[in-house]
Amino acid sequence: MRFHLTIKAATVSDKEAWDNYVLSHSNGIAYQLFAWKEAVEKAYKFETCYLMARDNRRIKGVLPLIIFKLPFSKKKLISLPYCDAGGPLADDTLIESALFQKSLEIAQSAKVSIRSTRPFSGLPSETTINQQKARMLLNLPDGSDLLLAGLKAKVRSQVKKAHKNGLTSTLGFLDLLSDFYSVFSENMRDLGSPVHSRKWIHAILKCYGNRAHVAVVYTSSGEPAAAGMILCHPRVVSIPWASSLRRFNKLNPNMMLYWTFLKFAADNGYPAFDFGRSTPDEGTFRFKRQWGAYPEYLHWADFKQARQLSVPGSSISRNRRLAESFIMHLPVCAATALGTAVRKYIPL
Repeated sequence: MRFHLTIKAATVSDKEAWDNYVLSHSNGIAYQLFAWKEAVEKAYKFETCYLMARDNRRIKGVLPLIIFKLPFSKKKLISLPYCDAGGPLADDTLIESALFQKSLEIAQSAKVSIRSTRPFSGLPSETTINQQKARMLLNLPDGSDLLLAGLKAKVRSQVKKAHKNGLTSTLGFLDLLSDFYSVFSENMRDLGSPVHSRKWIHAILKCYGNRAHVAVVYTSSGEPAAAGMILCHPRVVSIPWASSLRRFNKLNPNMMLYWTFLKFAADNGYPAFDFGRSTPDEGTFRFKRQWGAYPEYLHWADFKQARQLSVPGSSISRNRRLAESFIMHLPVCAATALGTAVRKYIPL
């Protein structure tokens, strides 16, 4: 262990140094930036503990943690809620282990949930890999012309069909928030899933600034038909939320939405695009794979006092199915009101 290594909770004065470390790290992702902490604090009021390891003045590793507290239950530390992965970044395995050990000390008897794109230091990868959750990655060529040419003929045809159907797309920022949220909230209702609050989406955009982009696909009559958001890291563009409305499915708005983001990423020199997590062989998995994306299984595990507790599964309980059915049958405004009241307490 480094003799001068110290680990402390980062403060706002450490934001620039934290972000520089994440942005320069080969395994960094946009969710690990300081902006996620700021958005959680601003929109959902949870406390955070962003651990930073230093050797003298130099940052050697980071571990972002949200102190997640549900009503009438014990707290737990999550890295990170509301997204696919967080977890530690470090210069080497010893520093990563030190960060992890510090998180257990802070948690005391509470659970520490780590979601990572990589195996955990000191543990066999097969003990933490989540076979039910894979992020779908696509390596991007130098420019959208090469990207389009490399797509399968069927996918190119679907992208072109969206244009022929009169759809158009716009890439923007806070100016598209209202249209984004109208699509997002209706789609979540249709899926039977509680929707994030508009305040959360606004906080993400404000905190990420020019590293966040919103796209909206419109019909020929100007109706929003699909919408999504991307968060950018120099090594990978991630898409945390994307939605399309079922009543416009025949127009292929989802194909145009993803093409808009992929074109932006390729033309701006990003080397990879992360389509987000899917369960293998389900519909979203196949949709992402048709673009040429390949699965990279995530490593999710819960720990307590250095003992691995479990790898979260993906079984769906009867109560969850009933809740989904209930939400699906609500008017959008009622489903949105319910969702925004409970969504902050659902860490996935």
